[in-house]
Amino acid sequence: MAAELTAHQLIEKHRPTLDQALEAIRTRAYWSPHPEHPKAYGEDGSLDAAAGKAAFDALLGTRLDLDQPGTDDWVGGEVSPYGIELGVTYPHADLDVLLPAMRAGQRAWRDAGPEVRAVVCLEILKRISDRTHEFAHAVMHTSGQAFMMAFQAGGPHAQDRGLEAVAYAYAEQVRIPAAAEWTKPQGKRDPLALTKTFTPVPRGTGLVIGCNTFPTWNGYPGLFASLATGNAVLVKPHPRAVLPLALTVQVARDVLAGAGFDPNLVALAAERPGEGIAKTLATRPEIRIIDYTGSTSFGDWLEANARQAQVYTEKAGVNTVIVHSTDDYQGMLSNLAFSLSLYSGQMCTTPQNLLVPRDGITTDQGPKTFDEVTADLARAVDGLLGDDARANALLGAIVNPDVKARLEAAAGLGEVALASREIANPEFPDAVVRTPVIVKLDGAKPDDEAAYMSECFGPVSFAVAVDSVTDAVELLRRTVREKGAMTVGAYITDAGTEAALQEVCFEEAAQLSLNLTGGVYVNQTAAFSDFHGSGGNPAANAALCDSAFVANRFRVVEVRREA
Repeated sequence: MAAELTAHQLIEKHRPTLDQALEAIRTRAYWSPHPEHPKAYGEDGSLDAAAGKAAFDALLGTRLDLDQPGTDDWVGGEVSPYGIELGVTYPHADLDVLLPAMRAGQRAWRDAGPEVRAVVCLEILKRISDRTHEFAHAVMHTSGQAFMMAFQAGGPHAQDRGLEAVAYAYAEQVRIPAAAEWTKPQGKRDPLALTKTFTPVPRGTGLVIGCNTFPTWNGYPGLFASLATGNAVLVKPHPRAVLPLALTVQVARDVLAGAGFDPNLVALAAERPGEGIAKTLATRPEIRIIDYTGSTSFGDWLEANARQAQVYTEKAGVNTVIVHSTDDYQGMLSNLAFSLSLYSGQMCTTPQNLLVPRDGITTDQGPKTFDEVTADLARAVDGLLGDDARANALLGAIVNPDVKARLEAAAGLGEVALASREIANPEFPDAVVRTPVIVKLDGAKPDDEAAYMSECFGPVSFAVAVDSVTDAVELLRRTVREKGAMTVGAYITDAGTEAALQEVCFEEAAQLSLNLTGGVYVNQTAAFSDFHGSGGNPAANAALCDSAFVANRFRVVEVRREA
């Protein structure tokens, strides 16, 4: 159990961090309170590398008792993509008992006000940050991310996204004053005078439906946005990635209780194998907010059927890069190679379609034909992943059999510019590790269009030959409009072409990265500065994170009295 902290102590401890976060979302400049380097941990009560690994190992084969009401069974069954059976079991809830219990503490949480809610959320994030090494192993062995990526994306970057959501939530709640004196002159008569109060009130219980690939990074924005705006939150993890979010719930319940609030404001909904409780939960009347990351089909179902709830979805799209011209050919190839390889392409932001004029491109190394560009990119990926140890550190493991099946089927869709190969992981012999495949397609052929206009999640990319850069821009427009895109990239040195592409991205609401040749990649976004998704095309109906992501999680109730 966490040490008890009063509201005043929490404000004193965390208000400076909250103020810095508010300034960061105002300026959009770089800032993070969470260290990215593993060696930064081990002091001030945080777990160092050895202690974090030991804490994770101690979880294996145990029962994670959250002391939730309504527990009627214990469920589990996670197997790491690296081949380890986690053996952790979690409480299975009787929803008719758990959901009313979650609502019971909401009044006191509402009455605490935006500032207290914010600093309690920051205390939760601080306790999670102190255990980043432990959480990193939990993310690694549920998502298949390599350790360093699990450490950074599942740790500090996820914590940044949670803090960002708290900052936006606080800013929106205090935008309206808590009280006002209202006086309206009436000429010779006495003025009309009212005292008014304005109270942010929660919508109701929020539901976070977690994903397999980024359980914390994608789960924390919705969790903390709903909690900071006064709502109870029920966390329904992906059945293959329960542990990171179960630990999060455990920490949140501990902090809430220590701060004098009902721990049932945050609870876990783990499920039996094949139970599929997401649809049941999503349509219950108690659920008033839903945050979802995952497949387009289920995201569309939620938007159509969870009519009682405010639904925020991050689904999927067909991410596209236009390759037209560059003044740093090697830098472009290196940047694209890394983007295609990172986490085996198992990111919603990984480029899929590379649109290249069939007559070739202009570069600082002279003209390059379509075939030369694809061959050079294939060599760049091969060079990046030629050393198996480096490849394992970048690729991680294939997260599930569906990704492996799509990878294997992709080679039959066209001419293979880069074949996928199997890589052994000496530390985890049962891990499925594969390098990316690049397939050449023709943008003018209907059969090829069926392939490149469909999302192929995983380490699969299509080099698509188009007649001109104008055709590439129009194909991009159609792709974003029909299929959506989380990211768009381009390599263009011509100002007119760049302006035309930018206009398409404005019109279709797609986030654009131009001429990246260094250490920033199209599939990475930074909290407090970059918007993840736009909410304006079919890939997602929300952006992480903006005012729209938080403002409709609460409503303002006014009470008027005569002065």
